[in-house]
Amino acid sequence: MKTISSVVETYIKNKPFLLNGLTLGIVNLTSLARIMQQELEQEMGKEVKQGAIVMALKRLSEELEFRLNHKVERVLKNLGDITVRSSLTDYNFTINPKVLQRQAEFISEISNLTDIFYTSSRGVNETNIIVSDSVSHLMEKHFADEKWIHKVDKLASVTVKLPKDNVGVSGLFYYVFQKLAWEGINICEVISTNFEFTIVVSEEQVDLAFKIIKDLKNL
Repeated sequence: MKTISSVVETYIKNKPFLLNGLTLGIVNLTSLARIMQQELEQEMGKEVKQGAIVMALKRLSEELEFRLNHKVERVLKNLGDITVRSSLTDYNFTINPKVLQRQAEFISEISNLTDIFYTSSRGVNETNIIVSDSVSHLMEKHFADEKWIHKVDKLASVTVKLPKDNVGVSGLFYYVFQKLAWEGINICEVISTNFEFTIVVSEEQVDLAFKIIKDLKNL
């Protein structure tokens, strides 16, 4: 059975920016209720009073503030070490059997090298490989016969260790990336594991990106 509360929650959750505004307490509930009223009445199949919508929005905003903000803030306060690496180059290739073979040969050659950055991600149609500039000559040696789609240099990475209780906390990455977006940080790549995530940005923006993420621990 549909209730006003459940219909209001569905309406809000289908509009991420509205959901964010509601949790921040910057939305006029009366005005929002007036905008929502007609659609909610069609969904419920009966008249719905604005006052009832306002009450449902108020309860929902309080619940979401606890569910999203408090859980996310707890994880952010327990962020681990933050590591910055500079002088990186990002190579992008179309997937084919030779790319995988050449990548394996490249990894074999750099396996004994210390203090270098290497990561790769594979999509449906393309592969990205990011390496320290100090081994880019080896990268280009192994991929000499391969035409890359895209190559970007002068990049840097910010790697953050996450607490174990981050798994299952919804909205964590949304919150982090929202903060970065508000400050105009352009994220070139995102690499994540269960307890660690890395963003790749331009060297010009890495200091600001580091500061933003570091400051999240002090919310």
